[in-house]
Amino acid sequence: MPEALSAHELEPSGHTDTFCAVHLPPRELWPVRDWSAVPELDYPVRLNCAAELLDRAIDRGDGERVALRSFTERWTYRELLERANRIAHVLVDDLGVLPGNRVLLRGPNTPMLAACWFGVLKAGGVVVCTMPLLRERELRFVADKAQLTLALSDTRFVEECELGLAMRANGGRRQGARTVHFGADAPGSLEALMRDKPSSFDNRDTAAEDTAIIAFTSGTTGQAKGTMHSHRDILAITDCFPRHVLKASPDDVFCGSPPFAFTYALGGLLLFPLRIGASALLVEQGAPPHLIKAIAEHRPTVCFTAPTGYRAMHAMLGEHDVSSLRLCVSAGETLPVSVFESWRDATGLGIIDGIGATEMLHIFISASGDDIRPGATGKVVRGYTAKIVAGDGTDAPVGTIGRLAVRGPTGCRYLDNPERQAEYVRDGWNFTGDSYRMDEDGYFWYQARTDDMIISSGYNLSGPEIEDVLLEHAAVQECAVIGVPDEARGQLVKAVIVLRSGFEESPELVKEMQDFVKARIAPYKYPRAVEFVETLPRTSTGKLQRFRLREPSA
Repeated sequence: MPEALSAHELEPSGHTDTFCAVHLPPRELWPVRDWSAVPELDYPVRLNCAAELLDRAIDRGDGERVALRSFTERWTYRELLERANRIAHVLVDDLGVLPGNRVLLRGPNTPMLAACWFGVLKAGGVVVCTMPLLRERELRFVADKAQLTLALSDTRFVEECELGLAMRANGGRRQGARTVHFGADAPGSLEALMRDKPSSFDNRDTAAEDTAIIAFTSGTTGQAKGTMHSHRDILAITDCFPRHVLKASPDDVFCGSPPFAFTYALGGLLLFPLRIGASALLVEQGAPPHLIKAIAEHRPTVCFTAPTGYRAMHAMLGEHDVSSLRLCVSAGETLPVSVFESWRDATGLGIIDGIGATEMLHIFISASGDDIRPGATGKVVRGYTAKIVAGDGTDAPVGTIGRLAVRGPTGCRYLDNPERQAEYVRDGWNFTGDSYRMDEDGYFWYQARTDDMIISSGYNLSGPEIEDVLLEHAAVQECAVIGVPDEARGQLVKAVIVLRSGFEESPELVKEMQDFVKARIAPYKYPRAVEFVETLPRTSTGKLQRFRLREPSA
């Protein structure tokens, strides 16, 4: 069971709007959060993470270093701080934001969106960052769930935002949330409101355990869920994976594909570089052709993207110089060995794989440098512990497949969702929904999502293992392997494949692929059914939605 309340959890909240505290899960369903393993996690009980990441940068002498850059702008740490301070003044002085109010952010990755993120936290608000491509219906769901007070939107995305936030349910009545746009210095814009504001701001006094952000999951298994993370959580992820695995330096320039609403990007493209005085190149369009072009032209040194991004960029290496890169990080989905090896052979760089979760905020298992074992996700990141749990709830023996359970300085606390909370957190452990095995050296080897494990004729089969083999076939661009109902076998292995240009589906190609798999792994694992499609269903963060492939209409 979770441990007794710590001094941090007993510290009075700085929020006057108590929505977040009221809608936390029941205390008995909280995960155990252990902050003792890493000395750097001994933060004060009164904490505003925006102040720690920005104001402290000035204190340590980084004011004139470049913090954020885009294709057209360069902001120093001092300029970012001053803009965030002016935004905080607008929020408090003009828009009436109270500590604890939820403020939605909408737009692609830009320096201004980053300034808004910090401005909200400085004002004591709670950031609810959304994917730029969410539509009215999805935005309305977020607005209702988080009971938003205000939205700050890039002017290019403001119309859908206003529609989604126009009216929402609130205690039986309907009310709207105001939207203020930025990105065009027009009357009523955020820039216009900022113009005469002071460049300094007295940061709101918040407790370390006050909620700082509500991050919504990307919906790989259905409707998105809001996850609540404190100011302490935000700092904790900057002092675990990046400090002990990534090991970047202040001279590094970070870049990547995912939007800030994806906590993988929030850490990798904003929090991690700012924690150490480095800088970030913010790319508005993160698709592989745009990302690799940005790398070639702007010469960043650290890249965060998904396995599909590296696979696509590999095919473009002949046209773009990526030699500036020295660290490459992959997360969001399992990293196929074929992608790791092809990228390493072409660039000399071993990709740092990692598993994280929106519920856990960032990566908790990973490895870098000589510690990388291709095919393994890695070892537990310092500050976390993990284990494999068998079907009967006991700890699984080394080398056997079971459910991954993890705990550490961060953990799952769903917004107003006690039923799902009780599924995710058990006896203080976070169950991520992944099947793994751990070897005798402490390396964790991904098998599948627990709901994606295929049980066929008594065998437990890993879809990603079969996918990894199929991706080695010259005709396969992308693929997903799922289990479909079968009267004789329980489940049948089915491969859903996107072909490379120049290849056409045919019975002969199907048999060729089946024989290809049989020749490389145990023959009983081959896909007995093969379907060719134009695209695979993915979330806005690029994660594969296998549940859609299992739907009858798929």
